[in-house]
Amino acid sequence: MYPVIRMGKEFFAHRNAPDLPVLGIHVSHHRCWPQDIDVFIEMNNGRILTILDLGRTILAKRVGLLRTLKENSWGMTMAGVSVRYRRRIKPFVKFQMVSRYIGWDDKFFYLDQSIWIGENCAVQALYRSAITDEHGIVKPDRVFAAAGYTDDRPALPDWVQNWIDAESTRIWPPEAGENI
Repeated sequence: MYPVIRMGKEFFAHRNAPDLPVLGIHVSHHRCWPQDIDVFIEMNNGRILTILDLGRTILAKRVGLLRTLKENSWGMTMAGVSVRYRRRIKPFVKFQMVSRYIGWDDKFFYLDQSIWIGENCAVQALYRSAITDEHGIVKPDRVFAAAGYTDDRPALPDWVQNWIDAESTRIWPPEAGENI
């Protein structure tokens, strides 16, 4: 179930937060609740992805992207993710989430998100996202220009470009196995 109450809490908690530049960093604070855990008594990996969604949504609000999407009748979709799970998130543990856009190419834009328990990074995710309209993907340069970003496109870090390059070698659609 999608955490609608948590999303409402995030919008309320950040209702007066200042706008961020497009490449700004949004930080939010959360807690692992009993409904987040799995049979191993830790936050479920799927729930972690849902919690990261909360950070991306408020980040999009603070950089003006949600307003731009609404003004242009655009939608936002996730087109890929690479996640590193490094520490267990136990029930009732408080954690901090850090969300930021790191750049874009001709088709997608890329976000870096991490979850921190104190000084320790528990989860880090690299997302590829796209803005869409009735004709398909809207080019990121057009999206960010509509959001008021006028600076040059930032260079993507090597680790992001390496992921993009590796993804380009992945077969799509996947090959069907003989047993399907």
